[in-house]
Amino acid sequence: MSELAAVLFDMDGTLVDTEVLWWETTEETAARLGHRLGPADAPEVVGRAVPDTAAHLVRVSGRGEPADVAAELTDGFFRRVAAGAPIRPGVQRLLTALETEGIPFALVSASPRVVVDQVVGGALAHVPFAFTVSADDTVRTKPHPDPYRAAAARLGRSPGECVAVEDSPDGAASAEAAGCPVLVVPSLLDVPPSAARTFAGSLEDVTPEVLRGCLGAGSAA
Repeated sequence: MSELAAVLFDMDGTLVDTEVLWWETTEETAARLGHRLGPADAPEVVGRAVPDTAAHLVRVSGRGEPADVAAELTDGFFRRVAAGAPIRPGVQRLLTALETEGIPFALVSASPRVVVDQVVGGALAHVPFAFTVSADDTVRTKPHPDPYRAAAARLGRSPGECVAVEDSPDGAASAEAAGCPVLVVPSLLDVPPSAARTFAGSLEDVTPEVLRGCLGAGSAA
């Protein structure tokens, strides 16, 4: 079996159940702008960075300034996350297994630094991440490859040795474009299959051995 150098975890919808909180935040802001959020908006909301969703809301509503809408979204999301961000099933067992085997893991998120720090200091305060990467730490965030490339470089390893764990189409695209094998555990949106992607129904089904298997060819299941 190939060496698993590290695991790079997405945060929202992967480690913590915050995608619903992000949707509620966006729904609230959209309503203020006179737009009713619906399924057609989902690709511009789920797994997207704050500026991308803000720009979408301005486009579809014809109201507001992107910077002001982004600030409102960030504030609303932060308040919801601060009130509680439940950990996803299987997370604690998997992180404990990785720690036991001495496999480092980091967090790679498209959320703003203020939100990442709130979650890592709250719901994930007990987790020994090697480091965290937020949307503020690279010039471009997901779906661009920059966050995962930066994380692999910080570990001193090639992206191909680091398995990314993602739940959204944009997150999977980011990791794959960086050269990482991807384990996809979908949450709110379906993620299309590709040769670099392995699929699991829940992190409860994932072990370090499963993650090592992702270093070969991904396989949709």
